[in-house]
Amino acid sequence: MAAVLDIEKELVQQSERVKSVDLHPKEPWILASLYSGTVCIWNYHSQELVKSFKVAESPVRSAKFIACKQWVVTGADDKFIRVFNYNTMEKIAEFEAHTDFIRSVAVHPTLPYVLSASDDMLIKLWDWEKGWECTQTFQGHAHYVMQVAFSPKDVNTFASASLDGTIKVWNLSSPAPDFTLDGHSKGVNCIDYFMRGSKPYLISGSDDHTAKVWDYEAKSCVQTLEGHTNNVSAVCVHPELPLIITGSEDGNVHIWDGATYRLENTLSYGLERVWAFGFMKESNRVVIGYDKGTIMIKVLSSHSGGSMGIRVEEEEKKEC
Repeated sequence: MAAVLDIEKELVQQSERVKSVDLHPKEPWILASLYSGTVCIWNYHSQELVKSFKVAESPVRSAKFIACKQWVVTGADDKFIRVFNYNTMEKIAEFEAHTDFIRSVAVHPTLPYVLSASDDMLIKLWDWEKGWECTQTFQGHAHYVMQVAFSPKDVNTFASASLDGTIKVWNLSSPAPDFTLDGHSKGVNCIDYFMRGSKPYLISGSDDHTAKVWDYEAKSCVQTLEGHTNNVSAVCVHPELPLIITGSEDGNVHIWDGATYRLENTLSYGLERVWAFGFMKESNRVVIGYDKGTIMIKVLSSHSGGSMGIRVEEEEKKEC
């Protein structure tokens, strides 16, 4: 039996194109970076804009909280990484990190490291305790590197997605990839890790309109998720429930059962293309960034009669 979807409210306001979203681990804050070069922080409890500041004259494709330092790190099309104190708005650091657009930044969960990925086909590791020194350059992709993500099981390991059609898994200590996962027929836009019990998996989304689930220890694809009608631009796994969430340039968000891989629900909010997801551990909230705004959904489950009921609550996202 398919999951039951109960949408309790729908409060959405248009904004400029959102390229990345992140959730603060302690404060009720959403961080969104915009194609316009602006970064915004919203309070999702009060529905108020906390901060809004211009980072660059070009798109900011990725921004993340570094909560332990009260910082935001951003990567932009002007090739610069910039770091700000989100309380004082002081610019902590600014440096040219790549020779082409920066597509993704990822913050290490415990060490003072940030990864950046770029259209220059390189991934770089930056150490903020060494004055943002580049301590490793990772080379091996043959096209733009669209996203990087650290492993939740082994924090010395990360994965990357590239328009060369591959996913690569790397160790921080080596500039060359450990191995490559090849199965998509077109470029790979997005990547994320998830755990099933103690076993780690990867999920990827591609311009071939599919998402794939990978047993990366066995180096094999275990499932292809088909249903989107355009490029899959964002993927994540619900932090608390066995649900896979995919977003596409077709404007839809699909929610899949993480065990059976059955498509359970399709969410369409009329905000055009989906570009990004944000979430955090021990939360039912997932944030979605679109061409025309941002929406937060709270996904809750109830088990009855052998079926899984899913309730989705939308929370308003105001214009930046």
